[in-house]
Amino acid sequence: MNVIRNRASLAVAVAMATIAVPALAQGDAERLYPPVTDKRLVKPEAQNWLQYRGTYNGWGYSPLKQINDKNVGKMQLAWSFNTGALEGHQSPPIVNGDYMYITTPGNQIIALDPKTGQEIWRYKKELPGELMQLHPTNRGVALYGDKLYMATVDCMLVALDAKSGKVLWSKPVGDWKAGYYMTLAPLAAKGKIMVGVSGGEFGVRGYVAAHDSETGEQAWKTYTVAAPGEPGGDTWPGDSWKTGGGGPWITGTYDPAVNIAYWGTGNPSPWPPEPRKGDNLYTTSTIALDVDTGKITGHHQYTPNDAWDWDEVSAPLLIDTEHKGKKIKGAIRAGRNGYLWVLNRNGGKLEYVNAWPYVHNNVIKSLDPKTGRPTYDPTKTPGFHGKSHYCPSLWGGKDWVPESYSPESGLFYIPANNNMCAELPKAIEEKYKPGDLWIGYPLDGVIGSLRVPDPKQTIGELQAWDVKTGKLAWVHKFKTFLWTPLMSTGGNLVFAGGTNDRKFRAFNAKTGAVLWEFVAPSGVTGVPSSFEVAGEQYIAVQAGWGVDAERMQGAINNILPDRKVVVPQGGTLLVFKVPKNGK
Repeated sequence: MNVIRNRASLAVAVAMATIAVPALAQGDAERLYPPVTDKRLVKPEAQNWLQYRGTYNGWGYSPLKQINDKNVGKMQLAWSFNTGALEGHQSPPIVNGDYMYITTPGNQIIALDPKTGQEIWRYKKELPGELMQLHPTNRGVALYGDKLYMATVDCMLVALDAKSGKVLWSKPVGDWKAGYYMTLAPLAAKGKIMVGVSGGEFGVRGYVAAHDSETGEQAWKTYTVAAPGEPGGDTWPGDSWKTGGGGPWITGTYDPAVNIAYWGTGNPSPWPPEPRKGDNLYTTSTIALDVDTGKITGHHQYTPNDAWDWDEVSAPLLIDTEHKGKKIKGAIRAGRNGYLWVLNRNGGKLEYVNAWPYVHNNVIKSLDPKTGRPTYDPTKTPGFHGKSHYCPSLWGGKDWVPESYSPESGLFYIPANNNMCAELPKAIEEKYKPGDLWIGYPLDGVIGSLRVPDPKQTIGELQAWDVKTGKLAWVHKFKTFLWTPLMSTGGNLVFAGGTNDRKFRAFNAKTGAVLWEFVAPSGVTGVPSSFEVAGEQYIAVQAGWGVDAERMQGAINNILPDRKVVVPQGGTLLVFKVPKNGK
């Protein structure tokens, strides 16, 4: 779970979400929309960006290289589009043929011409007026066949005709009145549309669900909190499993060679560990799921009995690499607990290989060399015993924002925050009530928990790691924090936003040198994408500050008033290219 926003902002978000926006005319009937097949998703064309991270392996990498380290300094805005929405704009521009799709807060989908920015159609989900949105955002759509799919904050899965925007069906995934909601982009594979739920802060029991791509009927549902009699069920005392949290609220990755999807899971509920003594499987873990059946084929738990709100929902990047000269099928990720983890996904299993801290961690004293199981410093464990100071903060060394991997440079890029800790007050007893917040700490204590140990030092770090050697290749440090999804390209570039100066930047992927920057109308926390139209490469990203980046800025403003910054809101899609005479 992430820190709760103030009630006034919640009211604004709910009001926005209930405004109905009619679909616009389809426009040019000659627009090209190639059906999105399994074959195309497994091996997408470089000119399209068909899913959340571009490819199933989660690299966030575009092989396009027309825009490169030699000419990116001449890159200019090709066109922009104002979404008309406030709050955090986090979804990638998805491109297939002559169609681009973005989503916005309030569960709005906008279809655009990727070359000109002309609006083709618009859809906005009508949301319940009494719905409280803790995280008013949406992280994108999935494409499959001739359909487009969106997961909504009232926990519905909606299918639309990708060309016209006509709603084809809408199916419930969970009960929003009990606290279930969704903000992630669905994952499409083998005729199934997979989604994960949020709601750990309400004490829900998390799960991944797969729905039939044609009918919307549920194919399977796999809980991420084990029940009695199931493997891992003995890691929950009493009935604590019923309200155990563990929501998988970020899109998974997928290995089509073995038909296994990899999903990250959130923190256990409530936050204080005493009522749920045990490992609490499968929270703060990566789980491997058979896409045909939903069966869990393997798992790795990063933080057993998590007391620090270290959701490990980011799915691992699937990278075939080497460790000590031996080839492995890696599942690699930067954990919220501040460690960079290398796992082997051999045969659908998840085996520990190696891990090391990429930011300061004062909780984990050691890792078991065979299993990776951590040993904790009990004085850094929050709970009913009293106040606790720990690093990294509950936002982690990295939150949900995705890393990137470039096969061209061989480096793994992390949007990290160092020199950032938390101090939670003494936990309180709270009675569980469906649909109510159930955290176990005073709300003001959670909101005010952020600490910066050394105000003179930098916080945000864009890091580049060689995962074969475990060595840091380069780091670019920011005085402010960094909240950015990353994208690397075949042009030896890494693109990143995420700072409160509203800049979107291009870095040399091998050296970390800043090659280009652009001041956006709002802070950039959207997932970038790249595509090609008529032989020209474009870089696209949404600006639109809000949600947890805004909350973190508010916390910094309170504890470091000399660094106070107010970042304007408002969503804008920015699309860049290098002019033809700029080569």
